[in-house]
Amino acid sequence: MRVPMPSVKKKPSLDFSLTGLIYASMMLFMGLAAINSPANLLFAVFGLMIGVLLVSALISRIVLRRIQVNRVLPESIFVGQSSTFQYEFANRKRFWPSLSVTVGELTGAEAFARQPQAYLLHAAAGTKAAVPMQVMPKRRGLHQLDRYQLSTSFPFGFIKRAIERSQKDSILVYPAIAQVDRKFLSLLMSAELGGARMKPRRGGTDEFYGVKEFRNGENPRWIHWRRSARTGSLVAKEMTRVAPPRLLVLVDSYIAHRSAVEHRAVERTIAMAGSLITRALDEGFSVGLAVWSRDWVLIPASRGKRHARDLMAVLARLELNITADSNAMVENGRRHLRNGTTSILFTPREVNQTLIDQARGKCIVISANSDAANRWFHFPPEVDFGQSMPADQEPQAE
Repeated sequence: MRVPMPSVKKKPSLDFSLTGLIYASMMLFMGLAAINSPANLLFAVFGLMIGVLLVSALISRIVLRRIQVNRVLPESIFVGQSSTFQYEFANRKRFWPSLSVTVGELTGAEAFARQPQAYLLHAAAGTKAAVPMQVMPKRRGLHQLDRYQLSTSFPFGFIKRAIERSQKDSILVYPAIAQVDRKFLSLLMSAELGGARMKPRRGGTDEFYGVKEFRNGENPRWIHWRRSARTGSLVAKEMTRVAPPRLLVLVDSYIAHRSAVEHRAVERTIAMAGSLITRALDEGFSVGLAVWSRDWVLIPASRGKRHARDLMAVLARLELNITADSNAMVENGRRHLRNGTTSILFTPREVNQTLIDQARGKCIVISANSDAANRWFHFPPEVDFGQSMPADQEPQAE
């Protein structure tokens, strides 16, 4: 079955509110009473009510004129985590303020649990006002925000006016992030799954490793003067650098049958991989990624915030995989596996191998719905993996 899309409320350019309809009914009743009675007071009240309605229509139109809206979007947002958009309203009118204005997104609303809407109470003439708005992302991927609608029922709430504007922005929604159990990270503390957490390597500045011949262009402060004086030729100290544990995350996103259950398992698989990547990089691991997205994608192991964003961006924009199955994923990852690297395969399918047996073989396989996955990864209750995929990847009707 297809996942229901969020309702996008597009308001008509001119409409009556419930209060306005009641007021118009009373006005018509007053007009009929004035016609059937020669009392001038009834005609005066009827004319006054018409005037109030016309003034309401005129002012509501003026309120929406010459308003510019600019979106200020966060750098990164995650499925199931509340985030804040900010709308900057600039009132370009010389004399008239803008009051009681609502902005609602018309395109891109499928990425969120509810249609993004923000309310501006007041912006004086020639000034700017910023309004924050809470959103709850529910679909990963790159989403385009373009058309939005400004509406108001000021001043009396009788008449509602709305206008459409366009401003193109894009936002990338990352997969949901879970809390990763510390016990699982302890299995990954060494690149060899046994031994020290950090392994020394040549070419750093941490500890003394040995001496080598000094070459022109090298830093003179590394010259070993005592050894140079004894040998009669310049030699330099060679230091070690501490190499962090190195991981290669393999993500099996293959979907054999376009069912809702299988789509949900794949989305959970992607989210678990993103959770491990985020937590491992925070712990100082060096992490790489191998996945299929229209073609094989391999990002070598590295560290840093920029590297983390690159890995999460790949997971956020994963294409529908109906081509490369689990065996192809494992074979491709094995070709790029280096010595001292631990591979972790996340798959939506069940496996019989125990976690300890996998650890001994320097490859950990985690199924999306296994007991181990439920024990190591704890997602927020707001995350619904049945609606986490991009809209164009929704499961087929059953």
